[in-house]
Formats: sequence, C-alpha cells, structure tokens
Amino acid sequence: MMTTILLLIFLSFCIGTGVWIFFLYAVKRGEFDDIEGAKFRMLEDDDDPPQTAEKNRSQNENLPS
Repeated sequence: MMTTILLLIFLSFCIGTGVWIFFLYAVKRGEFDDIEGAKFRMLEDDDDPPQTAEKNRSQNENLPS
C-alpha cells in the first residue's frame, strides 16, 4: 500500500515537472505573446467574394467536355 502511494506521488511529480518544462518551452518560443490578436485576425476578410450564378455558368460553358 505504501509503495503504491509513493509510486503515485513520484509519477505525479514527474508528470508535473514535464508539463512545467513544456510550458516554459512554449513561453520561450513566444506562443503566449499575443493572446488578443487571434480574435482580431478572425474578423479580417481575406476571402474572395462569392461567385454569382452567371459567372459559374459562363465558366462551366468554357470547360471542355
């Protein structure tokens, strides 16, 4: 029983240390520099305007069969 508890404490310490090191690595790489930018980039309209039905028909007529 005591061996199992000690093993679980050791494993949780190792996992916690691994997560902390991974977090420090991500902070060092700059993953958390701009937390507000994503919501503004989402609103940028970079898409092409949708094609109208007439453009689709004219493009389909020009395609070889």
